[in-house]
Amino acid sequence: MPSQKIIIIGPAYPLRGGGIATFNERLAKEFIDEGFDTTIYTFSYQYPSFLFPGKTQFSSEAPPENIPIKIKINSVNPFNWISVGNELKRLRPDIIVVRYWLPFMGPCLGTILRRVKKNHHTRVICIADNILPHEKRPGDKIFTKYFIKPVDAFITMSTKVFNDLKSFTKNKPAQLIPHPLYDNFGEKISKEEARKKLAINHDDKVILFFGFIRRYKGLDMLLEAFKILKSAHKIPNLKLLIAGEFYDDKKNYENLLNDPLIQNELILHTHFISNSEVKYYLCAADCVVQPYRNATQSGVTPLAYHFEIPMIVTNVGGLPSLVPDKKVGLVAEPNPESIAEKIEAYFELGETFFLTNLREEKKKYSWKNMVEAILNFNFTIQKN
Repeated sequence: MPSQKIIIIGPAYPLRGGGIATFNERLAKEFIDEGFDTTIYTFSYQYPSFLFPGKTQFSSEAPPENIPIKIKINSVNPFNWISVGNELKRLRPDIIVVRYWLPFMGPCLGTILRRVKKNHHTRVICIADNILPHEKRPGDKIFTKYFIKPVDAFITMSTKVFNDLKSFTKNKPAQLIPHPLYDNFGEKISKEEARKKLAINHDDKVILFFGFIRRYKGLDMLLEAFKILKSAHKIPNLKLLIAGEFYDDKKNYENLLNDPLIQNELILHTHFISNSEVKYYLCAADCVVQPYRNATQSGVTPLAYHFEIPMIVTNVGGLPSLVPDKKVGLVAEPNPESIAEKIEAYFELGETFFLTNLREEKKKYSWKNMVEAILNFNFTIQKN
């Protein structure tokens, strides 16, 4: 029989990696490896400038190999939505997997899916990164309601998003599936090799803040915690490596970044980190700190699992369930004093305290689990 047809709708190359594009490409690879005819439909125009504070939306790296990607969707052009929807309706995919992370996309994606559903064949599964965004804007609820209507079933990757979904729809099937590991950034390398690449001293104790810098991610709290630790002189050679582009106004952080107490102890790589560079930052670190004010889930967590780097997270959203306290990392309260306390506790315990549990826990986060969840809702698709 012919292979079943899967369409993934969401960011992908040539848009820059980031969490969602990387996820979509890795999910497509898993479907293809399982024998499904899989294509990604991505955006020719994704964000207006007011929603994208970075320098560019486009990747400078090579495209992912052997993954068909069609650059089709214009997020602000209703005529395009109808055209793409009609194209997908005619293609009659068995399943559309659509990503939802920002209510701004609700009108675009909701219209496309309404056109598709007119073929009375295609089933639509949404992987929801957020139902309500971290930074709220007018129209969020209206746009989300519009998007949800043509969707048949949902997958969320955190309890918070699962509960947010239930405030919009109680009747549609939904599953909570952990975010799979990002295993497409290469294998773990030695700390020595990673630090040599980044010109970091072998004897330094390095905590890492990784990813786009936005207010809800709490970099300012981590900088305050770092000041507390430096004032106490309890952890020799402690460095804070900040790796990621500012998506918040850098001026909000300048007083902290230029504080004489910590200025020379910061290692700043505040540019977009390309896929080929990711392994160096993770593997150079002693631990990853996610000092978030609020969170659903984080793409940094599966990265840390993949490279087997213990984590310190704050007690918000889905983070504590992904990072069991005193097993694969430590859980702090979302304030500088608690974050500082947990960083100190981490270095007292040492990396080896966490590694056995971390390696065991990471087995839960497979791409096969995500694919099976998509296929095993209230309809059955047989593999080729």
